[in-house]
Amino acid sequence: MQMLQWTIEHEIADKGYKNICGIDEAGRGPLAGPVCAAAVILPDGCQIDGLNDSKKISEKKRDLLFDEIKNTALAYSIAMVDHKKIDEINILQATYLAMKNAVEGLNIKADYTLVDGNRSQGLNIPFSCIVKGDAKSPSIAAASILAKVTRDRYMLQMAEKYPEYAFEKHKGYGTKVHYNAILEHGACEIHRLTFLKKFYEKHPEAKR
Repeated sequence: MQMLQWTIEHEIADKGYKNICGIDEAGRGPLAGPVCAAAVILPDGCQIDGLNDSKKISEKKRDLLFDEIKNTALAYSIAMVDHKKIDEINILQATYLAMKNAVEGLNIKADYTLVDGNRSQGLNIPFSCIVKGDAKSPSIAAASILAKVTRDRYMLQMAEKYPEYAFEKHKGYGTKVHYNAILEHGACEIHRLTFLKKFYEKHPEAKR
């Protein structure tokens, strides 16, 4: 796998910014659990073997990179916004909130942020949105791995608490197995009820 280049970070550094963090999220789409965001400031030009978009690498490799990123980073912060807040303010605003909290949680204050995706708001420092940034920027790729591994591990804990939903298999996403479990058992404590509104309209027979 080709190493990610530092082109984007260096373009921002050339404008006078010093502490550039990458930020990404995991868990916007699932029916259950939190949305998780991570912010990472890496040493300039560092090379972490295998670093790439978290969706492109295996779970085993992500787990190894998770530890390496934390050990290599100058600073990192991970923030989650739970299902209740998602239902209250909607998933987009919850994602923005998780990102904001992650950036503000860094123990080295970032002066610029590279955000994966095409939009963001609520950040109190300058930022750029980079479409598919987790496959272009080492900083964003590192954040994507921290966010995904953290959320996946949380959902594995929830699988032990709510075994009937098989969260260990789908991490809360809307698979057939997951929908069938909701039909049989209804929603559990960590389900996003706003995400299930249409499902319940379509399946009035589903257990509540």
